[in-house]
Amino acid sequence: MAFTQTDLDAVNAAIASGELKIEVAGRMVMYRSIDELIKSRDLIQAEIASAATASTSSVRRGSFAVRFTTGRGF
Repeated sequence: MAFTQTDLDAVNAAIASGELKIEVAGRMVMYRSIDELIKSRDLIQAEIASAATASTSSVRRGSFAVRFTTGRGF
């Protein structure tokens, strides 16, 4: 499952308020403890960062060389 920034914002808001129940886009999740909520937040942050890195790493960057040759007397 791909997490979004909305998911991360909901988890952060729940941690700040002490709530254990989160609802995002019609999905509801009930956590057992704040510790479990924090672990979920860390997992979501890592996945979002990984997805951002993967999308930028597909762009090829680098240098290239162009070599010209000339001939005389053709």
